[in-house]
Amino acid sequence: MPGTGRSEGARHDEFVERLRPAVLRAAAFARSLEGTVANAPKLHEASLVKQALTMADLGTQEIILKALLECFPDVSLAAEEDTETVDAFPKEADAQVVIDPIDGTLRSYLEASGPYAVIVGLAIRGIYRAALVSLPREGLFFDGTKGLGAYAAVSGRKRRPVSVACDGNRVLVSHGMPESVMDVLRTRNYEVIPACGGAVSVAPLIKGVCAGVRWSDTDLGISIRGRVGVLIAREAGALVRAVNGAEFPDDMQTPCATLLVCSEPTQLEHLDEALATIRT
Repeated sequence: MPGTGRSEGARHDEFVERLRPAVLRAAAFARSLEGTVANAPKLHEASLVKQALTMADLGTQEIILKALLECFPDVSLAAEEDTETVDAFPKEADAQVVIDPIDGTLRSYLEASGPYAVIVGLAIRGIYRAALVSLPREGLFFDGTKGLGAYAAVSGRKRRPVSVACDGNRVLVSHGMPESVMDVLRTRNYEVIPACGGAVSVAPLIKGVCAGVRWSDTDLGISIRGRVGVLIAREAGALVRAVNGAEFPDDMQTPCATLLVCSEPTQLEHLDEALATIRT
């Protein structure tokens, strides 16, 4: 990372500043291809969701990677797709950039069921220090640097500081959420909307949305890509937890099957109540 002699936070903020234009271009590219690209599945993957792949995924990732290579060629990658520029980066480094060019390719992008996201995160020795999340269909862009706050831009307008505000009753839930969880939330008068993991992680920063909840039935739990936006939510003042009030891990590796992001403690109680239908 550049900027020797500057504070650590300033160096990480420089990453956000220099990658923001590329992520915005990538989001615009993905948006422009909605409804025109077909699924070309990665058949080596086990599930339909993991198999989903489009030319939009590949092109979006390359836009980000080319900008990254120009600005930060010494970082290592955890990139979702195997595109041509991936091999230009070192295999290992203290600074690792995590990329999901289109989070929610199958359900959110191709099937248009809830928001999809373009995600880029900077991790230093396994801890996220900077994050960028774009929701192209909604015209929303969020970024954050650890210790320096969170920011949002709407439909290309000026970027401004953002904080949580409970101004709605919508809850974003990950695709495949058990119906029992959604039933409990509906009885609490929440409007339940499916979304990709990137959108769930910043849910209470979206107008009309008060909370987001994810549940994973895999051994690793929430993926490293699904954790990128958590930094932004925390910097914006959101409550970020696992079930039963446990802190959601600050690192990339610790397994955790649930992610609860919301504006107020009462919402945490309601999300826990709903997730209890899975555990019992």
